[in-house]
Amino acid sequence: MRILVLSKYYIPEIAAPCFRIADHARTWIEQGHDVTVVTCAPHFPRGEVYEGYRNRLYQEETIDGVRVIRLWTFMAANEGVVKRILNYLSFMFMSIVMCWKYPKFDVCVATSGPFFTAVAGFFVSLFRRRPWIFEIRDLWPASVASVGAMKGWPIRLLEKVELFLYRRSHRIVSLTNSFKQNLIDRGIDADKNDVITNGVDLARFRSDLPPAEARERLGIDADAFLLGYIGTIGMAHGLKTVLDAASAVRDQPKIQFVFIGDGAERQGLEEYVSELNLSNVTFSDYVPHDQIPAYLSALDMSIVHLKPDPLFLTVIPSKIFESMAVGTPILMAVQGESARIVEETGSGFCIPSGDAETMARKICDLESDRPRLASMSHSGRDAVATQYSREANAMKFLFSMQAAIATWNGEPLPLSPTANTPVVAEQRKAA
Repeated sequence: MRILVLSKYYIPEIAAPCFRIADHARTWIEQGHDVTVVTCAPHFPRGEVYEGYRNRLYQEETIDGVRVIRLWTFMAANEGVVKRILNYLSFMFMSIVMCWKYPKFDVCVATSGPFFTAVAGFFVSLFRRRPWIFEIRDLWPASVASVGAMKGWPIRLLEKVELFLYRRSHRIVSLTNSFKQNLIDRGIDADKNDVITNGVDLARFRSDLPPAEARERLGIDADAFLLGYIGTIGMAHGLKTVLDAASAVRDQPKIQFVFIGDGAERQGLEEYVSELNLSNVTFSDYVPHDQIPAYLSALDMSIVHLKPDPLFLTVIPSKIFESMAVGTPILMAVQGESARIVEETGSGFCIPSGDAETMARKICDLESDRPRLASMSHSGRDAVATQYSREANAMKFLFSMQAAIATWNGEPLPLSPTANTPVVAEQRKAA
């Protein structure tokens, strides 16, 4: 099968969708399928093109067997509204305009948010006469409204476009059961919506960098009780709460905090650290993805936090699976579906979002309860190996593609999304 993926983000950028797509593509290729990813020159999150790349009209490269097409895009940092919207729209426009240059494909996957990529998926499907799948990683535009980046009639207009795209897609892949239920409540057929959660590639999620060396690079003492946040430091994460917790435990010299990453809110957080005069907080830039496991395993606990908004009850941050894979206990400050995963697997401790006082208290309790932390570590490793394998999820995705092709051809749908379901060439139309 020939698979085309439209994604605003792709490696070497360091963001959750990049790794999900790259890991899935690796499995698809191993299963004998051809994969092409359409993206832009890597520039997330600072809006600066990565070294070794140029923002050209059209360019191609091959990464791990994946044909990667990079299109010109208006460059913008991951902050503000107007420039980011122009960034999203330019990628959408270029993805549509340049679709005549894409190789032949049997199915198109448009991964969103931002959901402008799904708009491109609809038009690419229309112009190239092939089925398309809408992959929902965030509920746009609801996630934009939740952080106050947009409101009023633009949100209402985008919601109408959103529902149109759900109805016109040949298949939907949701990252959470809550996303699927949200669509069902809004009138979208449940039978066309498959839930394929995030996960982690256990074979790749390792590093040659020892955890002790990772701590040394961060300037953290070997005997410190280290809590860390690794990832995008964005508007949705509400990380001032973590700094308030750090302030509350400042009289505990062994408790240290580290933030590894960049994003729209990092400068504000650094200013807040200066304002509070905190000596127990360290900031570090992004590290190479192959070294993230070492930095995660260098932590005593991994912090996962989102703002206390009802929308975030529906999300499952991919970083929880990465923490579980390396055996790092999770301090989970996100309610809903993701908290249930942490509780059921025993891989961490859940607290309310936005509650610095509770966070500080639990950090002190857990710092002195090393046997409990060790139990969380073992439980996390066991759970991710049996329930959240990226390879198994990639195989489920192949079923969704098979179902989309069957819908396009007017054929009966496959019986069940099993990992052994073959996706055969006879089920596709001639391109």
